[in-house]
Amino acid sequence: MKIAVVGSYGVGLTMWVPRAPAPGETVSDGAFREEPGGKGSNQAVAAARLGAEVSLLTAVGDDDFARTARRLWGAEGVDATHVVTTDAHTMTGFILVEPSGENRIAIAPGALNHLTAEHVEDFREVIAAADILVVSMEIPEAVVLAALRVGREAGTATLLNPAPARPLPDDAWRLIDVITPNQTEAPVLLGRAGEPDADAEELVAELRDRTGGSAVLTLGGRGALVAGPRGVTRVPARPVDRVIDTTGAGDAFTAALAVALASGRDVPSGVEFAAAAGARAVTVAGVIPALPTRDRLPDLFPIG
Repeated sequence: MKIAVVGSYGVGLTMWVPRAPAPGETVSDGAFREEPGGKGSNQAVAAARLGAEVSLLTAVGDDDFARTARRLWGAEGVDATHVVTTDAHTMTGFILVEPSGENRIAIAPGALNHLTAEHVEDFREVIAAADILVVSMEIPEAVVLAALRVGREAGTATLLNPAPARPLPDDAWRLIDVITPNQTEAPVLLGRAGEPDADAEELVAELRDRTGGSAVLTLGGRGALVAGPRGVTRVPARPVDRVIDTTGAGDAFTAALAVALASGRDVPSGVEFAAAAGARAVTVAGVIPALPTRDRLPDLFPIG
């Protein structure tokens, strides 16, 4: 199974504070954690842990954050040959978290803003050799479109994880074989952001109509809806004893779905496997530690 991933790498700098500071105020007694992230990198690592041969295209700076990233990719078996090094800093997110769980996030994209369609062209042979291309949207829109277009031209199946969500250009839809938004992201993609209570089955059917392929609408603890040629089906969530941290669940889900599809499964069956991976991820704190290996998933969902 060969998977090409085009997406982001970044570092999350999280501080848990007694309360958010007012303007000009300093608040002490915080706790701090630095953690590698970025949807593209997370999905690449997760797919590699599930047995795929994975190549990643992203952009980083010439800094310690990037050196940490390359050590991570090397340890996880992700091919980072095509990762671009720029003069800008590696993407960084600053997160302040209050005891209530309320958070404030500021992101400096840095190197990701220097990723271009020309870099995608340099990645063309990798995309063409892959069983599936996974693209997420923490990168410039032009890069998203270029990757999907190269995937279509190469005859490689394309999976778009449309996060963070923004309206897609009209010419993007028919380049997508599988799209995987959650119920918050779907209305934004469809230009229906003012309809937060839109019917889930209606949303997933409209997404499928736009792409002509398959749409997967994830519903958290309520599972997922899959719209394909045979209509809309529901895949139940996998129950867990205790939810510890949901941060890495979406990336685990996307990666597992890509691995399943690359192995020849159909979309509904792939979503069952993805649901198992997402369920496993929420039982472990942190993103990278939560991404499951094949031996940590239920025997009910083997990938052959």
